[in-house]
Amino acid sequence: MVVSLESYVSVIADQVLVMLLLMAAGFFSYKVKIISNEGSKQITNILILLVSPVVIFVSYQRDFDPEMLKGLAQAFGIALLGFAIAMAGAYLLLRAKGKEGKAALAVERFSVIYSNCGFIGIPLVQALFGNEGVFYLTAVMTAFNILVWTHGLFLFTGGEKFSIKGLLKALCSPSILAVPIGLICFLLRLRVPDVVLDAMNYIAGMNTPLAMLVAGVTVAQTNLIKAFTRPRTYYVSFLKLILLPLLIVLAYSVFQLPAIISLTIAVAMAAPSGAMCTMFAVRYDRDAHYASEIFAATTILSMATLPLIVWVAGFLL
Repeated sequence: MVVSLESYVSVIADQVLVMLLLMAAGFFSYKVKIISNEGSKQITNILILLVSPVVIFVSYQRDFDPEMLKGLAQAFGIALLGFAIAMAGAYLLLRAKGKEGKAALAVERFSVIYSNCGFIGIPLVQALFGNEGVFYLTAVMTAFNILVWTHGLFLFTGGEKFSIKGLLKALCSPSILAVPIGLICFLLRLRVPDVVLDAMNYIAGMNTPLAMLVAGVTVAQTNLIKAFTRPRTYYVSFLKLILLPLLIVLAYSVFQLPAIISLTIAVAMAAPSGAMCTMFAVRYDRDAHYASEIFAATTILSMATLPLIVWVAGFLL
């Protein structure tokens, strides 16, 4: 590794602290009614429909390099491997206990498999590797969206609600469309004017603060006492934040990939549970409160576990 392991861990630790403070600002803002539920939804829309797509597109605004294109394909492949390992772990290590446990099983498995690789993964990877890291992270986000709207949907509905139309609609989201558009520009060496790129960089710079404000608002709406007094929450968090990321990192070490690729994907996989679980739980009448509790618990606990995973990954990758 060109950069020392200590430097990687230090960067992640510093960025995690910044994100924690920003999340605390979101928590406080909701509690004192600076941000309302409606305001949080609007900020989320700005993130999903504007900021995230711009961040992804900007990461492709670089000189064409065949090695980077090869790395992107490799990143997509090992992202799929990472999700496969997470799925295997979720099915083997999470079993239903009683009627209540069966009802919560889909929430737990989804939370363990699918991370918040966008909102939390992007700022962390950007802090480590800049836009080049985000370039490779888009492979994870593409795999994530394909799997969430196929396997993830199956988890919550038993296959009853799956449709090609629904999958195509999900794949037409701005963040996903930004990938092929950016990739075409990368392949054809198409660059936007500098003044436009400067404006887009300002928009991209909003990603971390806005994402953490939304995360803080979500945590503020959750019963944290209930979340942290439920033993099962710690077990799910252990699987999501420590055990499965370590197994994934161990698997990645076999491939001898460049550190920027393997570490980027490892960080994405070690990110806390995604908010998408709560959205699915609400839509398909599962335990949305439990989904929110897992989201809040893993988000808070990940502030301690992410530097640990990066530290371990530094020795193996």
